[in-house]
Amino acid sequence: MKSIGTKALLTSKAWGNLIVFAFLLVLIYSLISVYFCYHFFFNTEINGVNVSLQSHSAAEQRIKDSVKRFQLLLTERNGRTEAITGQEIDLQYNEAVDTQVDHLQNSFQWIGSLFAGQRHCRNGLYRYNQDLLKNKIEQLNCLHEPAIEPENVSFKYENGAYEVIREVDGNIILKEKLIEAIKTSIEKGDTSLNLENSHCYKNPKYTFNSSKTNQTKNLLDRYVSTRIVYEFGHQTEKLDGSSIHKWLDVDENLDVVLNKAAIKNYIKALSRKYDTVGITREFKTSIGKTIPVKGGIYGWKIDKNAEYEALLQNITHGEDTNREPVYAQKALTRDGNEIGNTYVEINITRQHIWFYVDGSLITAGAVVTGNPNRGWATATGAYMLNYKQKGATLSGPGYMTTVTYWMPFYGNIGIHDASWRSSFGGEIYKRNGSHGCVNTPLYLAKAIFEQIEEGTPIICYEE
Repeated sequence: MKSIGTKALLTSKAWGNLIVFAFLLVLIYSLISVYFCYHFFFNTEINGVNVSLQSHSAAEQRIKDSVKRFQLLLTERNGRTEAITGQEIDLQYNEAVDTQVDHLQNSFQWIGSLFAGQRHCRNGLYRYNQDLLKNKIEQLNCLHEPAIEPENVSFKYENGAYEVIREVDGNIILKEKLIEAIKTSIEKGDTSLNLENSHCYKNPKYTFNSSKTNQTKNLLDRYVSTRIVYEFGHQTEKLDGSSIHKWLDVDENLDVVLNKAAIKNYIKALSRKYDTVGITREFKTSIGKTIPVKGGIYGWKIDKNAEYEALLQNITHGEDTNREPVYAQKALTRDGNEIGNTYVEINITRQHIWFYVDGSLITAGAVVTGNPNRGWATATGAYMLNYKQKGATLSGPGYMTTVTYWMPFYGNIGIHDASWRSSFGGEIYKRNGSHGCVNTPLYLAKAIFEQIEEGTPIICYEE
């Protein structure tokens, strides 16, 4: 029984001590709170002036003293500094602005100030001469430096790929932002202003670290990775990044722009070099002479518009390919004079035709060509069969006739049978020639028609 009573007595005493301790804590906290009814908290600033634990009058004096020695230090992009002092702008403390302790803090919340700063900014606490500030700002060196405009990142082609050239920051001040930042700093009592951090400079839109920069570089690299080997018979033309990079530009939005005119000029150059329509060809005739044959529409001809679209797709996909250009028209071969061993030969001077297949003579005979005295001479040059048609009605100014075998090679000029004629060859064409077509006997037209194919060269010449 004695031990139980002793325990109860000890417990009662502990509770009593705890209550006394709690009362003392509350009393101390309350007394401190009363102190802070007339003094500022720990770690307290008003417009940049430290007024910690100061009474209202002492804090007011501190603020007044700070005005006398106020200096705003401007840190510029190049590391140079400039200062604006309170004296230069007639900076003064405005006593009319309320800075009373009880208006800025709740005294019972003082304990929080031990762990977090209390920063107050009272609008209008400082007054200054607007004209003096304006004049001081106008005199700042940063506004009078030789202007260096900011520039976006750029891209340089080197060794088959692009490297990124860092942006140029420049030194152009955004004057309105600078004025606003200076006024705000003065009103808040700040003693330093970093022009870079306050966005007072005109900056490039895209920098080395912009996500668009990496996208643009990847796109440029893909374009110049393109490799095309054009095949022109036994000859080739190689196109790769060493040429393609000259066709690429990057605009102010870091978008890659393909120089369409340059690409078209490249295709035109290919066309001038490898197109063979109308060129002069050395042709060995059936009578043993070798003569130059010029003109006509036979030969290779690049389809420049279609090839432009194909090349554009190759580049944008970064393709590696060997191919022919897109042709509007092809000859049978790229070798020699491109005529090969299968062709029709028409000697206008001798009014004779020959037809060879794989070097073997299939048929030959006399013909009547266009009347040169009436302006209907059969055109000379290298042509090819457009198509062949059995049974056709031919018409023109003053005539209409039906033929059995029709083989056009130049517009409405072609080879066909002429059953109305009783003789061929000689000088007939000069007085009774055709309107430009090559008239042949029925058997001759039939022999040619049966073995000739679309695209077969047709060579017309005069000795």
